[in-house]
Amino acid sequence: MPRHPHTGLATVSWLFSGRIEHLDSGGTAASVLPGELNLMLAGRGITHQELSAAGTRTLHGVQLWYALPDETRFGENAFAHYAPEPVTLPGVTAQVFLGELLGSASPVETRTPDLLGAELVLDPGATVRLPVRADFEHAVLAENAEVTVNSAAVGHRSLAYVPPGADTLVVTAGDTQARAILLGGVPLDEQIVMWWNFVGRDHDEIVEFRRRYQAELGFEPADPRDGGKSALFGTFPPDQLPPLPAPPLPNTRLLPREQ
Repeated sequence: MPRHPHTGLATVSWLFSGRIEHLDSGGTAASVLPGELNLMLAGRGITHQELSAAGTRTLHGVQLWYALPDETRFGENAFAHYAPEPVTLPGVTAQVFLGELLGSASPVETRTPDLLGAELVLDPGATVRLPVRADFEHAVLAENAEVTVNSAAVGHRSLAYVPPGADTLVVTAGDTQARAILLGGVPLDEQIVMWWNFVGRDHDEIVEFRRRYQAELGFEPADPRDGGKSALFGTFPPDQLPPLPAPPLPNTRLLPREQ
């Protein structure tokens, strides 16, 4: 995708196959490769582009977004890369790219209360019991085949949700090898408004983010209300694809997402 903005969130890119070339206004140019985490913290504002690398014909992976809490969402943007070592146990191989699991700990700073992110690859018919934090809510994405989570069937490319309170997750594969993405974290418990690539706290913040992005990238004239404010979205190297304009706002006020 050509250059576009983000505010108030982080993107977690994790590939299974293919390669992406990442470039952002914080000055980072990096390759996104299978089995290697690329985490981009937008903070108060960033623009980036993600383009399939030459020779990539199949691009397969996940990109996860999480909202930054109020105390860190206006911080500086940042980028982190981490290639976790696989952890192999009977019937399962895990790569822990955020947080801690099965004795493996990611060093990546997330600017939010502790998170968990891991890829699990289970042998056909295998069951794994995972000790997890009871104060976390968890989700398990059945990425390539059906699995069961705590005895509940989870269809291919469906997401199981486990609320806080559980200190163990039991994941079982079906008749084929199964890949699952395990996610977890302390519930945010903050009101957020999300529209396009922006995360804010109310309608008016989103309106300002859009207005300032459009002006900073030359799509619309600058608004006098933004005079004297520091730029949010940074600069970009020359000779890149044209940036994407923001779509029109809806003709009604944006409402907070339900918790």
